[in-house]
Order: sequence, then structure tokens, then C-alpha cells
Amino acid sequence: MAGTRVMLPPAVRPVTALAARRRLARLGGDPPAESDLSRLVRPVAALSGVAVLVIGGSWLSVPLAVATAVGVDRSLRRIEPPSVRRRRLRAAADLPLAADLLAAALRAGAPVDQAMVAVADALAGPLGSRLSRVARALRLGAEPAEAWRHLDAVPGGERLAAAAIRSAASGAALAGAATRLADDLRAGRSAAAEAAARRAGVLIVLPLGLCFLPAFILAGLVPVIVAVLGDVL
Repeated sequence: MAGTRVMLPPAVRPVTALAARRRLARLGGDPPAESDLSRLVRPVAALSGVAVLVIGGSWLSVPLAVATAVGVDRSLRRIEPPSVRRRRLRAAADLPLAADLLAAALRAGAPVDQAMVAVADALAGPLGSRLSRVARALRLGAEPAEAWRHLDAVPGGERLAAAAIRSAASGAALAGAATRLADDLRAGRSAAAEAAARRAGVLIVLPLGLCFLPAFILAGLVPVIVAVLGDVL
């Protein structure tokens, strides 16, 4: 009827630009990882400053104590918490499989955001949560560079993000780039494992050489030196 006003339920109301920006801001990045080490940073830094002040024994050591506390605080905060390191390494390990799954979903005809959701559900874990944030950002209308920045902290993730941004700008197929990226990441991982194995061989030989060197000197060189000195003297 004329003049009838239709009210859409909240679930289907169109998302305005302001609401989209607010939702994107709420997505944010990874929550800060609070660990036992991070909680101890300030007390340890303060105790370091107090120790310098006590050792100095005068008010002239106050600037040095403050500098020590600040330096210890900054140094300890640069240490990566073990939980963050485990999540980063797991995300990096899952990235080649994620690229393969993304390529398969795109070749099956799924849009990028739906393909990302499917891959995130299949992988779960740290990388799955990042891919899910990328998909939500894309659905909220974020620019590709803004949406894909959630992969910047994953080793190799910036390459997938760069390929996706180029695809959005030029219309190039993302599936082929994702497949090539997966192959490159696996090749790089194999090369790194081979290099690590070679370094391990060198490191194993070093302590053996340090153990055999004194024995060689005592059993081989010392008798010769003693015999020569006996003949000369």
C-alpha cells in the first residue's frame, strides 16, 4: 500500500560506511599476548634501577639508575613470548596448505571472502583466525590493503597479501598466484631444512674435534717433543 513504511530487521539493514568503519576498527589486530614474562618486565626493570642506585650510594647515581631501568624495560619487551612464537611458527607452517586450499576454492568459483571463510574453517588455529578476520574485513567493505594486513605478521603472509591486492587492482587470477606461492614456500622450507641439517653436521664435528685435539697433542706431539729434547739435552 502507498505510504506503508517497511522496516528491515537489524540483521538485514544495509551497512553504512560509518558502521562498516566501526566494525573494522573493532576487528583490529591480534590481541596482545599477556604472559608471565611481560608481567615481570616492569618489576625487574624497577629492581635493576634500585640495584644501581644502591650500588652507587649517592643521589648522583639517580640518572644512571633511571637509564638502567629504562634500558632493561625496553630490552625485556623485545623478547618474544613463547606463546607468540609458537602461534607465529604454526601460522607459517599452515600457510602453504592455506594457499593451496584458497586456490582450490577460487577455482571452484567461490568469491574471495567466501573462499577465505572456508579455508579459515578448515585450518582453524592462529592462521585460521587471521584469515577469518581478512574475510570479515572484506565483507565489511574494507580496502584490500587494509583487509589483508592481518597476514603481515605471518612469515610469507605478506606475499599472499601482495598477490591478493594485485588481483583486486588488476583483475589477475589469484588462484594461480596462490598455487605458485604454496610451491615457493614449500621449496623455501625444504632449502631451510637442508641448510639447518648441514649446520648441525658442522656443529657436531666441532665438539668432537675439541675432544680429540688434546688427545692428539698428548699422544702424538708430546712424546716427539720429549724425545727431541732428551737427545738435545
